[in-house]
Amino acid sequence: MKRFIATLTNIFKIEDLRVRIINTILLLLIYRVGSFIVLPGVDPTLMVTKTQDGILGLLNMFAGGSFSRASVFALGVMPYISASIVVQLFGIVIPYFQRLQKEGESGRKKVNQITRYLTIFITAGQAIGYVKTQVPPEAIMLDSFLFSLSSILVLTTGTMFVMWLGERITDKGLGNGISLIIMIGIIAQLPLAFSSELVSRMGVNGGGLIPFIIELAALAFVVILVILLVQGTRKIPVQYAKRIVGNKQYGGVRQYIPLKVNAAGVMPIIFAQAIMFIPGTMASFLPESSFAQWMGPNLGNPMSLSYNLLFAFLIIAFTYFYTAITVNPTQMADDMKRNGGFVPGIKPGRKTGEFIDGVISHITLPGSIFLAIVAIMPSIAVMVGINSQFANFYGGTSLLIMVGVVLDTLQQIESHLLMRHYDGLMKTGRIKGRTPAGAAAI
Repeated sequence: MKRFIATLTNIFKIEDLRVRIINTILLLLIYRVGSFIVLPGVDPTLMVTKTQDGILGLLNMFAGGSFSRASVFALGVMPYISASIVVQLFGIVIPYFQRLQKEGESGRKKVNQITRYLTIFITAGQAIGYVKTQVPPEAIMLDSFLFSLSSILVLTTGTMFVMWLGERITDKGLGNGISLIIMIGIIAQLPLAFSSELVSRMGVNGGGLIPFIIELAALAFVVILVILLVQGTRKIPVQYAKRIVGNKQYGGVRQYIPLKVNAAGVMPIIFAQAIMFIPGTMASFLPESSFAQWMGPNLGNPMSLSYNLLFAFLIIAFTYFYTAITVNPTQMADDMKRNGGFVPGIKPGRKTGEFIDGVISHITLPGSIFLAIVAIMPSIAVMVGINSQFANFYGGTSLLIMVGVVLDTLQQIESHLLMRHYDGLMKTGRIKGRTPAGAAAI
């Protein structure tokens, strides 16, 4: 306890760190206040009683409840995430975007600008569907056309403002701003989910307090597994790596290749979740169509078998995709060669790059499968009788984002402390986030 208090004291002794913490808190507070400001012309009392299920429930969780309240921040940052995914895909198939990625800082600025423009178009499209399907007519107090036009403009502006808040947190605060905004929205739903599950367990047919305690113990176990998954950095012995690849000519010198079993972090599950939102958005424009009628109980229901199978497949696929675009075996091999390093039994240069690529491909598989299992854990929790709201915290995007963002933020604080020669947050070892301190988490 004394060490913890001393660490907190050291944190606030560092002026830059203290200012960043205060900036982060204030900017997140602005976001939370804005999430309770409803769209002009909407009766908020008729929106509070409206509940969301399925994919819309997940959107509501990511938006911190703004979605169900018809807030000016109702669409949150999901349009920006969708735009980021599209731009990254463009970087693989379109030569122009490939050139931008190789241009360094200037190219990155152009890519960010394109992402912002694309976010505006995606947000406007989602805003149209939101106004038509999520705001009940009895809650609208303005002319229908005027309300639709003003709401689309306000929702689009709201999403861009949330993006701006995220960028300010990244620049002036701690951690990745967009990730923190998503996390704070998820945490805001935890008290309601917790109390709802407790009330249901204490009811006539709920089973009492013992099942609830067991649920909490199971949740703690899942959290520990997710922490291990998100940290996921391991040194892979060269000998073992060669056995995986099938190369039996390894030497007797025990060396290590610092690779991650889960190099993609939580990005694959965020990518997959964004893709799973697309059918629901399309169906919202034609609610009476046969496609919408089929999508509702299938891809529109996160608890359905078809939804979870497709979700798990997308996570595994995006894990390989994101690992491929973030880990460059050829560059790693070139760096090793320039620094005089080598893998015993493997020729430096191209052969080493091929060897590292093979190792990455093989060790990514178990990481991607584990990530997919964690992602569908909420559905399993619902099957055993846990309230759907509380079940979302047993895995899935919500728990992975919370754990990953917390670890990344703590890693940044740890770095500030160690740079000033103060003791870190942990007694031994270093906190290992998904990315180096200061890198974008989303």
